[in-house]
Amino acid sequence: MARVLCITLNPALDLAFNLDALVVGSVNRPNSAQLEAAGKGVNVARVLAGLGHVVTVSGFLGADNEAPFQLAFAKYSLADAFVRVPGETRINAKIAEQSGRITDINGPGMPVDATHLQALINTLDTELASTTPPQAVVLAGSLPPGLSLDDFSKLLKHLNASGVPLWVDTSGPALNVAIATHPAGVKPNETELAEWAGEALETTPTRLRAATRLHHSGVEHALISAGADGVLWVNAQGAWHATPPKVTATNTVCAGDTFVAGILHGLLSGHAPEHTLRFATALSAEAVRHIGVGNPHAADFDSLQQHTRIRRLDDTITEGATL
Repeated sequence: MARVLCITLNPALDLAFNLDALVVGSVNRPNSAQLEAAGKGVNVARVLAGLGHVVTVSGFLGADNEAPFQLAFAKYSLADAFVRVPGETRINAKIAEQSGRITDINGPGMPVDATHLQALINTLDTELASTTPPQAVVLAGSLPPGLSLDDFSKLLKHLNASGVPLWVDTSGPALNVAIATHPAGVKPNETELAEWAGEALETTPTRLRAATRLHHSGVEHALISAGADGVLWVNAQGAWHATPPKVTATNTVCAGDTFVAGILHGLLSGHAPEHTLRFATALSAEAVRHIGVGNPHAADFDSLQQHTRIRRLDDTITEGATL
């Protein structure tokens, strides 16, 4: 299996609540609650490690409450290369209702400065220059306070200069900056990419147009996710659309991170695009059924793959898990 470096600049302790319905301004009693060391890059790392890859996690971590992260890294067999900074890593509250509606209350994160950024760059350089360097780098999530868009652009260009394929999953102005640095892959959703595209991406044709433009701009793997409407993937080999299997969605928080990990797993394993997209889409669908990342060992995962529909955009349909 491959070695992968997953970077989370603004990690979090995710406090997830499942309840029937949120009543604003009242006392709410959840059906379940879970506190987990997280952040988009950490979530991607967990899935990749569970699939057998050797994964190192890095980014900025608060020195005052690092214990839950250390426990999680040990539990999921993740090598810890986080740079510690003063303060506490933020807490994000995720409120999931039975209707499928998710309410996020995300903390701002710990402020970082130029010294912290240089320490991170030095750490990443050490990882990239090791005798067994990573075969892919994933940078996922939001930016912490104190890290400007110029800083972010310089960091991405520095990582790109290593020659290791860089995947970025972020949103807002940071997404536009990332696209401009031409990473190997990006995976925004239809809302996140709309500003860059200059139009609402509410239909498959508009999303295909945006993904194709994104690929032609210098992004090797352009993916756009749209929830139950599926995923578009455009690369040098062609364009595909995946429709996920029908599942009851109760928590979508980790679905995108699971999907990114699934795509990377397929690419790093040398699987065909259709196989890779089917696996990643089914795994993402598995994730929305519960709190946390997708589980490829779920009892019905083969069935989820069989009910994932892959369509090449020349209208060729591939059904079932066997290619």
